[in-house]
Amino acid sequence: MRAAVVCLGDLGRSARMRYHAHALAANGVEVDLVGLEGTPLPRAITDEPRINVHRLATRRLKIRGELTGSTYAAAGLFDALRTSFKLWRILRTLPRPDLVVVQNPPAFPTLAVSWFALRGRGVRFVIDWHNLGYTLLQLRLGQWHPAVRLARWFERRDARRADANLCVSRGLAAFLESRFGVKQARVLYDRPASAFTPIERGDRERFRQALFARLGIRANTVGFIVCPTSWTEDEDFDVVIEAVMRLEERIRGWEAGNTGRRFPELVILVTGDGARRAEFERRFAGLPARRIQLRARFLEPDDYPRVVGSADLGLCLHRSSSGLDIPMKIADLFGAGVPVCALDYGACLAERVRHGDNGLLFSNGPQLADVLFDLFETFPADQKALDRLRTGARKLARPTWEEGWAREAKPVLLP
Repeated sequence: MRAAVVCLGDLGRSARMRYHAHALAANGVEVDLVGLEGTPLPRAITDEPRINVHRLATRRLKIRGELTGSTYAAAGLFDALRTSFKLWRILRTLPRPDLVVVQNPPAFPTLAVSWFALRGRGVRFVIDWHNLGYTLLQLRLGQWHPAVRLARWFERRDARRADANLCVSRGLAAFLESRFGVKQARVLYDRPASAFTPIERGDRERFRQALFARLGIRANTVGFIVCPTSWTEDEDFDVVIEAVMRLEERIRGWEAGNTGRRFPELVILVTGDGARRAEFERRFAGLPARRIQLRARFLEPDDYPRVVGSADLGLCLHRSSSGLDIPMKIADLFGAGVPVCALDYGACLAERVRHGDNGLLFSNGPQLADVLFDLFETFPADQKALDRLRTGARKLARPTWEEGWAREAKPVLLP
């Protein structure tokens, strides 16, 4: 059997689609994994003989980030058409697949080009919904822009003509069934790959010291917070800027009223790379922050699980464009036994993050500052609050992605 897994995003950052490819290969399927160039791939993909990787080189318009309204839509259309041709050319060279798994978003041109290039008699076509593409476009153009309405129409059409639909939350499944007319959408939660496992306290401390030396951090008592990010428009970094200012002010007042006591240093490591990273680093450098150190680093895929596992707390700044998706970074943190402090955007997030059990929710910068202050006020001598959250997080370390995939996705992809 042969499958094509198509993801019109940087394959190095597209963990869920890489996991699909690896799981199919583990079940004896020959896999063609198609996506964009960029971040290096982990050895689990490059060393797997049943996975053939095909990466597209892309160049986007340099001025695109400055555009708004219809000009932005026109530039986006130009980029999409150029990428469509490259994708079509690669897909037409692939051996005929029995199964096609396509990531959405981006809906256009991925769904249309994959459909026309690979669809044939006996080929099963499955869409894996991470979010709704038209809601991401809506962030730039507004709800009633013609391009947004057209994008929604195309997504609805493609959802109904696919053979099956997987999605990341119950809320998204309910939306697809009620609004898009999908007969049955199967929920496949993002779960941690087997590489994400809790690290014992002694090993965690040794790894952290080596990591801090690499990052240029010199402090004896450090609360370590990891913020995985893709630096996309649906992540709210303004919340962190506001929280740092509020937290620094509160720490100064606390230390003035507690003579001889010192609040621990906090380090926030923002992982990943992207166009918004430089802007955020410039803004943070201009803050009067003394106790909170920020580092932004790209981590190699094989280093990332250990860095996540060495953290005291995970920070998620994802503000869902649809309110229906759940970011993979939360699953990674839970897999490593790390509790999550997440920006609250609605009921779908609560499917995985339970406030006070495995994490904490906040809605704005001042709330985030208060949460961080309360968690680290007695750190490291008294970590009762963090330990309680760690216990809840570790409960979601199982099932792993491999176990969940076998139970929820395999009956859909390999019936």
